[in-house]
Amino acid sequence: MGKRILFFLLTNFLVMTTIIIVWSIITTFTDIGAIETGGPGLGIDFIALGIFSIIVGFAGSFISLGMSRWIAKKMMNIKVLDPNGQLTRGERAVVEKVHRLSRAAGLTHMPEVGIYHSQEVNAFATGPSKKRSLVAVSSGLLNVMDDAAVEGVIAHEVAHVANGDMVTMTLLQGVVNTFVVFFSRLAAILVSRLVRSEMQMVVRFAAIIIFQILFSILGSIVVMAYSRHREFHADRGGADLAGRDKMAHALRSLKSHVNRATVNDRTDDAAIQTMKISSKGKMSKLFSSHPDLDERIARLEQR
Repeated sequence: MGKRILFFLLTNFLVMTTIIIVWSIITTFTDIGAIETGGPGLGIDFIALGIFSIIVGFAGSFISLGMSRWIAKKMMNIKVLDPNGQLTRGERAVVEKVHRLSRAAGLTHMPEVGIYHSQEVNAFATGPSKKRSLVAVSSGLLNVMDDAAVEGVIAHEVAHVANGDMVTMTLLQGVVNTFVVFFSRLAAILVSRLVRSEMQMVVRFAAIIIFQILFSILGSIVVMAYSRHREFHADRGGADLAGRDKMAHALRSLKSHVNRATVNDRTDDAAIQTMKISSKGKMSKLFSSHPDLDERIARLEQR
């Protein structure tokens, strides 16, 4: 669900910000990496700025991908289930579902399987590659959903792994990062020239951070649009693995949970906010990682 995207974007932003801060401090006191030439026009070395933006943008994205599985385990306190260890009946059933569906998807390396204790009805898949992936489900999902719905949800997450969605998301995020770095530094340079020379370094440093935050927010609209697109693919993949009836049943079960939470005045429930599936506002849809459940069900049934 949405946690896969949430962890990735958060880690990407933190890594990018750290790189930019460190590099800005270095270039403030040295000539290393200077992008201003003092020449005609704007006096900016656009080639140097472009190369710098590409390196930083894709470095931040791939570092985030490499850390994704570790970050998820730490932040969610996930209990990784050892298929050869002592497991409860419910835990064993989850592992068997993940492994069976993974084999059906053609995965040669079984994903790690984990459970995290939370009342939210959620599940997600993450990891830097198909060989180093993680499929995790919440205890709330296992408690609320029946066996067929759980299988549909797990099939959806295994489809994300089989489709290589984290890698393609990383490449897209790298491109977005490149534009964010390029235009944030360009805008910061132009803004700093509006103040006195003795204040330019401080203003430029602050402006880089501010513009990076603003442009990152705008860039996330593109990333979220792609995420919504891939959700439809994962639904189809889940239907191929578990059967269309189970996949549709899983989506209807999620919708039923959302409706119950809304009726009980719990629209700020963490699970709903994470899944991004309850809001109907146009602005919130732009920043939603998942399409509306009714649309997902309708598309699945139209196959």
